[in-house]
Amino acid sequence: MIKLAVIGTNWITERFLSAALESGKYQLSAVYSRSLEQAKAFADKFSVNLTFDCLDKLAACDDVDAVYIASPNSFHAPQSIKMMKQGKHVICEKPIASNYQEAQLAYQTAQENNVVLFEAFMSPYLPNFQQIKSHLPSLGAIRKAHITYCQYSSRYPKYLNGENPNTFNPEFSNGSIMDIGFYCVGSMVELFGEPTSIQAQAHLLDSGVDGNGSIICGYDGFDVVVMHSKTSDSYVPSEIQGEEGAILAEMISIGQKVTKVNRGGETEDLTLEQNANPMFYEAFKFAEQVESNQMDMQAVERSLLISKVTTEIRKQTGVVFPADN
Repeated sequence: MIKLAVIGTNWITERFLSAALESGKYQLSAVYSRSLEQAKAFADKFSVNLTFDCLDKLAACDDVDAVYIASPNSFHAPQSIKMMKQGKHVICEKPIASNYQEAQLAYQTAQENNVVLFEAFMSPYLPNFQQIKSHLPSLGAIRKAHITYCQYSSRYPKYLNGENPNTFNPEFSNGSIMDIGFYCVGSMVELFGEPTSIQAQAHLLDSGVDGNGSIICGYDGFDVVVMHSKTSDSYVPSEIQGEEGAILAEMISIGQKVTKVNRGGETEDLTLEQNANPMFYEAFKFAEQVESNQMDMQAVERSLLISKVTTEIRKQTGVVFPADN
């Protein structure tokens, strides 16, 4: 059993813990929050006694093998590095870092301390995403792709009312491209690798982050159009077009439904049954790497490429974080 601690006590931490415990690979051993009272309230839900409001004490704790980090984006790399320097394996919510330089430093720290650093980007590990990937060759030469994730944020009304929620605050390295836009860029990189060109535009909010945006990424013989938004909803699936057919993916981030349309119009449902909690697969994959004490270098390369691409997108669109300095 991997003795797991969590940093962060929000809904996503509960969802990950549900998946991790279901995998049978983990036991929750400790909870951290800036508020010890909040840490204890969260720990009580899982009958855990060990709680912290000091990161240094958590990092030094011998009763912890690995740490799941679900704090605001700007803390991801610094907290990961602090934990890894004390010999802890880390699974960190996406994005792994605020920018490419931080991401490089984080993975360098993992290698120097012989621990696993894993970016909690669930999409590539989902059976239905693997369906997309495995059926790409059947499309023939790829000619177009459209990857989209647009969802009106539940925090947007608060922003419009004059509040400054983390979701739209550059202090926390947030905004559309760093949140749901990450799934689009990450899916693109997983399927097609590094683009040869990037053209990005975004509509910035007064806070300085992007509320929505679009990117055209060039590849050999085709381009990928990415659309992301936290200020509007979309009901259009992502699509990959080839000379012999197309693949449609509803909610590509969680692999809701995958359909292949052959040239001529014949359709084929490629959808597989998945675990109800899409985080199950990333939790299991991280556990495998911890047990072997070896990082999946293909996943590391993907993580670094995503960070490189999103950093370039922000550069082009004028989204600047304090962490960039």
